[in-house]
Amino acid sequence: MSEDSITAIDLSTQRQRVIGHFNGNNEGPTLIFVAGIHGNEPAGIYALRKVLGSIEPLKNSYKGNLYAIAGNLSALEKGIRYNKQDLNRLWTKENLENIQTEDKTEKTGELLELHEIYFTIQGILNTEQGPFYFFDLHTTSSQTIPFITLNDSLLNRKYASQYPVPIILGIEEFLEGPLLSYINELGYIAFGFEGGQHTDPASVDHHIAFIYLSLVYSGCLDKTAINFKDYYNRLFRSTEGFQSFFEIIKRYEIKPFEEFEMAPGFKNFQAVKKGIRIAQSNGKPIYSTKDNRIFMPLYQGKGNDGYFLILKTPKIFLRISAVLRKIHFDRILPLLPGVSWSSETKDELVVNLKIARFFTKNFLHLLGYRSKQQGKTHLRVKNREVASRESEYSGYF
Repeated sequence: MSEDSITAIDLSTQRQRVIGHFNGNNEGPTLIFVAGIHGNEPAGIYALRKVLGSIEPLKNSYKGNLYAIAGNLSALEKGIRYNKQDLNRLWTKENLENIQTEDKTEKTGELLELHEIYFTIQGILNTEQGPFYFFDLHTTSSQTIPFITLNDSLLNRKYASQYPVPIILGIEEFLEGPLLSYINELGYIAFGFEGGQHTDPASVDHHIAFIYLSLVYSGCLDKTAINFKDYYNRLFRSTEGFQSFFEIIKRYEIKPFEEFEMAPGFKNFQAVKKGIRIAQSNGKPIYSTKDNRIFMPLYQGKGNDGYFLILKTPKIFLRISAVLRKIHFDRILPLLPGVSWSSETKDELVVNLKIARFFTKNFLHLLGYRSKQQGKTHLRVKNREVASRESEYSGYF
């Protein structure tokens, strides 16, 4: 693929929401790929078109369905991240409730895109068999190796661990209204794959490899049906040395009217020492206060995520958290002073920070809780394990 061909995407011959649909001759899972939810990230769409155009000869051995959904069609045509609103920040409870009660003709811009994607997904869930797998394909504005971002449930962890790429935990704690949080609250396997830098032709190749591995790992295809080793090694070689879990520990949020600029030259996952200048805000330098790794530094015009900082997650933390979640250790927490369930569904805790000061985010992360609201006195944390449809995926991986 030439470098020019990835800088913009031509939708003149196909402005349909569904890029393509492939139906195998055997029963199996349903895989749903969403690409281009940010209009300046077309690599996933190119990759899906390439795979859909290549797997027809595998129809007799293929199990299940594959759907490829285009994201922000209007922004993709213009090659911009979004028009007025970030489509990947609109999947809030309020917006989704409004979608189901208001007429489509009342929607414009990104809200219209949201309406169409939502009902496309609902149509698939209502007509196809499970289990369902959701993959959100992205690229970044900075140079990067491929990586996975996921909401931290044991089901997501188990499935995503099959890929030879770094896995980032905790991003949902810092973002409001991403598509994947909505899907995860339905209990399905769902995570994001970042294939590389926006205009790097290698990003398309990484996405193609990821898609083919997903077809194998979900049970749609046998390894022998494709050149599995080549696709696996394509990702392995590009991420060697970083095939671990990482945790986001900080997000720099760009405020309205703030003049923010990253210092030039940072790459994703790059180690940053304490005292190094990372960026500047309104002309004043921002320095690293600890030794960390930079994650998704912003080198594009739109967006309010200036950068994130990450640390490698110790394996012992992952093992302990798995044990505590499996024995439902969190069920005893409301017996402690200052801790209570927010509803009868028992999937969200309210922590009075004045009473339960011993509660730390790291401890709550062990049990599968991620904070969604925090005030001066109370913290609301959501459990990712309660909705998990683990039994539906039994025998598939």
